[in-house]
Amino acid sequence: MNRKGKLYFRYGTMGSAKTALLLTQAYNFEERGMHYVCMKPIIDTRDKKNVIKSRIGIERACHWIYADSDLYALAEELFEDSKTVIDWILVDEAQFLTTEQVDQLARIVDEFGSNVVCYGLRTDFQSHLFEGSRRLFEIADTIDEIKSTCNCGRKTIINARIDSHGDFVSEGAQVEIGGDDRYIAVCRNCWRNKRIEQANRNALPFIELKPRH
Repeated sequence: MNRKGKLYFRYGTMGSAKTALLLTQAYNFEERGMHYVCMKPIIDTRDKKNVIKSRIGIERACHWIYADSDLYALAEELFEDSKTVIDWILVDEAQFLTTEQVDQLARIVDEFGSNVVCYGLRTDFQSHLFEGSRRLFEIADTIDEIKSTCNCGRKTIINARIDSHGDFVSEGAQVEIGGDDRYIAVCRNCWRNKRIEQANRNALPFIELKPRH
C-alpha cells in the first residue's frame, strides 16, 4: 500500500467550534469530489439519529458508532460498498471512543492509507482525560488544539459542569450529555477561583465558643 495516511486528533473545550470545523472540512471535501465519511459515537443523543449537527445550525449525515462497533470492520464494509478506499474519515465526539476503537482507527490509517481526523474534548468536568482522548494523545500522528477564550481573556481548558444555579458541579458520572445549560468552558484560574468561592460560601460560619465558668 503506497498511500500514506495520518491519524489526527483535534481537541478543544466545549464551544470551540470543533463540530463546525469538521462539517466545514466535509463540505470542502465534497466540493473537491473527494471520498469521505463522517462518524459519531451514539452516546451523544442530543441530535436526531445519524446526523452531526453544529451549534450554528449546519449538519451532515453520519454513521453511528456503538460501544461495541469494530471500526476497522466498518471501514472495510464502506470501502467495499464504494468500490474504493475512502480518503478521509471524520469522527466527531472522539472522546467517547474506546481505546480499542482508537486502535482500530490507527489500523485503518496504517493498512489502507486513509486519513482519520478525530475531533473531541480533552478532559471531563473534573479535568480528567476521557478514554478515547487519552489513547489519541498516545498514538495520533498529529495533535492540534482548537483554542477558545474564557470570559477573563485566558485560554479555556476546563469543561465545567454547572447546576441550575450556575455553580460548578464536582461529583457525578463522567458522561452527562448537555449543552450550554449544563456546561461552560473556562480557564484553569477561573475554575479554581469559582470552586474556592463555592467552598467558602458553603462552609459553616465560625462560632466562637466561650469558656464555661
